Amino acid sequence: MSDVPDNILEQIKHLEEIFTVDQAKLKEITNHFVKELGKGKSFVPTCLSGAGGSIPMNPTWVMGYPDGHETGTYLALDMGGTNLRVCEIILLEEKGEFDIIQSKYRMPEELKTGESEELWEYIADCIQQFIEYHHEVESLEKLDKIPLGFTFSFPATQNFIDNGILQRWTKGFDIAGVEGKDVAPLFEAAIEKRKLPIRLSALINDTTGTLIASAYTDDTMKIGCIFGTGCNAAYMENCGSVPKIADYNLPPDMPIAINCEYGAFDNEHVVLPRTSYDIVVDKDSPRPGQQAFEKMIAGLYLGELFRLVLVDLYDNKNCPVFEGQDISKLRKAYTLDSSFLSLIEEDPYENLTDTSRLLKDALDITANKAELELCRRLAELIGTRAARLSACGVAAICKKKDIQSCHVGADGSVFNKYPHFKARGAVALREILDWKDGEKDRVNILAAEDGSGVGAALIAALTIKRVKEGNLAGIRNTADIL
Repeated sequence: MSDVPDNILEQIKHLEEIFTVDQAKLKEITNHFVKELGKGKSFVPTCLSGAGGSIPMNPTWVMGYPDGHETGTYLALDMGGTNLRVCEIILLEEKGEFDIIQSKYRMPEELKTGESEELWEYIADCIQQFIEYHHEVESLEKLDKIPLGFTFSFPATQNFIDNGILQRWTKGFDIAGVEGKDVAPLFEAAIEKRKLPIRLSALINDTTGTLIASAYTDDTMKIGCIFGTGCNAAYMENCGSVPKIADYNLPPDMPIAINCEYGAFDNEHVVLPRTSYDIVVDKDSPRPGQQAFEKMIAGLYLGELFRLVLVDLYDNKNCPVFEGQDISKLRKAYTLDSSFLSLIEEDPYENLTDTSRLLKDALDITANKAELELCRRLAELIGTRAARLSACGVAAICKKKDIQSCHVGADGSVFNKYPHFKARGAVALREILDWKDGEKDRVNILAAEDGSGVGAALIAALTIKRVKEGNLAGIRNTADIL
């Protein structure tokens, strides 16, 4: 950066100071994370705060791993932050093998803040389109009911495997009248209205599905993670270590999957190294004061952090950038997402030709060489911080469960597509867990199997299987499952 002016170099140095998370801070965050994971499980299902605990730690009523011999045909519905996906999964006789057909439907932005009934009607319509296309019958009523696993990737309290009381909307959703309600009847009413041949067998979170789908093909998988629009993790706990389900009198060594919902970690702002830009992201979000961890590492917010820094620098007369240019497009909130940063980091040219073109095409900004260098370094800092912080949650679960060695199945657009995210996270894990130089990684974060599709189908299969075996923990009505 020899040709970068001193005032811009000073700003780059300042940005490096505020966005860099060193080893000592990673360890401090992880140790606090371990304590908070324990607090979450101590509370009754409706009490998710108080005594400093903000991580819900939701029991899922998924009672153990698949053995690879599950069979049958299942539907899976995946409702995430960006797309709606409908899948038909056939679990085959061969161990760990399956066939899948699927269709994606864009989740319209207006539905995210619209009326509840409109959302469920849209979902039912997509399912109907899928079934009619793949099952050529004169009447849907002639089809036998197909068990469905519904991946509802939002924080929900589950008193039963096929229900979910929405705690709060995340990922940009804010639909009135749904929080505090069981979403299963809302979904089932829309399905029944269309007489669709579906039986809701399990409502799951995508993170739990990721854990189960990954364990289906790899028995060393102990944690499932999502690093995408949001962030989260799931792992198996012993029922005896979950006080909030003590009234069920389950065998203490019986496994139960816990959906951490740890995007809410440190909502109290005790330990996370928030910058002034993180504070603005939180303040201007639909839910200020919530999802503190998620807002520092999830794909929904990385582009916004980048945008806020550039706007601040433009308005800072001591370090003018993009002088004399109209930055009205840059001033629009959430006009950039994590893919914008990905493209900058992937720019292979020394003169950052791709970055220059990207700024011009997306923002109508013409950047000089120094400004391009600034953009490149800023993208690296935000992306690196996200990856390093993401390792803290994984390390915390490993420390809490005394897991010395395992595979972690990870999914999500940031993990799969953001340059260097995996490598940066792996380096951070080494720093946190104090592995010796030259020692092989004992905890490996790997690309997961399809959690929200195959995982949902597997959990539906596991639920039906255990009901037939007489294990009715978390089962509301056996007739609804079988």
